[in-house]
Amino acid sequence: MSRNAFLPGVTGIALLLLVAVPVTFVALQAVFPHLDTGSFSAPFSAFPPVFEEPQLRKLFATTLKVGLGVAICSGLIGIPLGALRGLFALPAAALWDILFLVPFLLPPYIAALSWMLALQTNGYVQQLLPWLHLNDFLFSLPGMVVVMTLNIFPVVYFAVSRSMAASGSRLADVARIHGAGPWRAFIRITMPMALPAMASSLLLAFTLSIEEYGVPGALGSRSGILMLTTGIEQRLADWPVDLPGAAVLSLMLVAIALCAYSVQRAVLAGKNVESLTGKPADVTQKSLAGWTIPVLILFMAVALIAVALPIVSMLITAFSRTLSGGLSWQNLTLGHFGNVFAAHGDAPAALSTSLGLALGTALIAGATGLMASWLVVARKIRGAALIDGLSLLPAALPGIVVGVGLILAWNQRFWPVTPYNTWGILLLAYCCLLLPYPVRYVSAALKQIGGNLDAAARVHGATAAQTLRLILLPLVFPSLLASMMMVFAVASRELVTSLLLSPAGVQTVSVYVWRQFEQGSVGDGMAMASVAAFLSLTLMLIAVRLQQRTAS
Repeated sequence: MSRNAFLPGVTGIALLLLVAVPVTFVALQAVFPHLDTGSFSAPFSAFPPVFEEPQLRKLFATTLKVGLGVAICSGLIGIPLGALRGLFALPAAALWDILFLVPFLLPPYIAALSWMLALQTNGYVQQLLPWLHLNDFLFSLPGMVVVMTLNIFPVVYFAVSRSMAASGSRLADVARIHGAGPWRAFIRITMPMALPAMASSLLLAFTLSIEEYGVPGALGSRSGILMLTTGIEQRLADWPVDLPGAAVLSLMLVAIALCAYSVQRAVLAGKNVESLTGKPADVTQKSLAGWTIPVLILFMAVALIAVALPIVSMLITAFSRTLSGGLSWQNLTLGHFGNVFAAHGDAPAALSTSLGLALGTALIAGATGLMASWLVVARKIRGAALIDGLSLLPAALPGIVVGVGLILAWNQRFWPVTPYNTWGILLLAYCCLLLPYPVRYVSAALKQIGGNLDAAARVHGATAAQTLRLILLPLVFPSLLASMMMVFAVASRELVTSLLLSPAGVQTVSVYVWRQFEQGSVGDGMAMASVAAFLSLTLMLIAVRLQQRTAS
């Protein structure tokens, strides 16, 4: 293999193992309904029964409404906050970054349960404010969209803030010198520079919401709101198990995601803007001047609603002796935390397993995402569209379907070596699900840098690998590190694939918490979730500190 083909070859093999294999087996299961028995008979026979179900239209419409609603609401929150963070000298900027990362440290089903405990009838909020009744809103379609938005909007916030911080306000200042007003300079100069990051993050928010199961399962099931993901879960949980029907619904999710991807490409067509120097400008953030207090109030309001309320609800439950005891000093206890660490070593082992898998996922997904983005955006190699498409597909697949695809793929006799029934199958599942994070973040950064530096390096004799390692990697490293932090946070609390694929003797934090809920030990589960969130947040702070030291 030539030196020029080595990196594309390694990237192709990684995408094949992480994405193509499970996705292919899901598609084969949909086409050949008896594939699990080794038979290829009756192809496509699973499609008519699914399409004839009267409930399908409702599932499809609700999924679109939730996806669009979450994407729009995430944009309304994340874009203004990201612009303020990236362009202006915001007091305690690093603190706001850490706070807005916290929602990713909470599993969606934990966040949904925390909101239920806080907002339901006789919940924590109503115990403090008896006149406030939010139970009906919580268990409704708008309530579900709001809860999912508060978990997902950091995707948009971090993408927009990093993009605008990288491009800076230098070109907008030039426009101001030539007579443009501040708003015109922002709309005509700054916004187009950040458009790739906005479109990519909104697409990711859309796909994350349509494939989410935790929140619809916790809130939607109680109010009769069903999505495609809950429909898939029913086919896998109810007897007899309907693998072909679940695979058909999964292909519908893929179709929705690909349509959204096509819309994104159409919006960005001919509108990518590159800096004139071929690299991000030095960041010179402007002062907020008289707007400092209003902006801080805005950030504090979002942090209070999105971060403080669910975290406080989780902690109150963890420190409460019983739920029926309510908010009283007599109901406080440390017993749940004692139960967590006295459970015959299960809790510490689960913590170490989850953190180890999350670190491995961040490294593998980060490296694969960097290579895929580089090949698509910078090198524009043959087959770039296929690589880009493979990197998007996992975001449209529910975790439970990815798990089924991995089982179907690797639980076969013809493999000489298989990760099935080992911790390796969990690593493959996490990497497959979370690959879109680094791909989209790094792609946006590379589009902003442009191709001038790559071409200049090649003219002066640098190889493709040297150009990537010495020039492009340092420039995109902030975006890459931000995406890897996201991957670590999400992988450390992944639930569905962990429940489906965890082998005997291997227990993650999410599996431990889930089993506590199944046994009715909500306080023990919340205590474990609190410990895991604290450890993940500590590691995030260490990563941010290392990034600051590297930058200095």
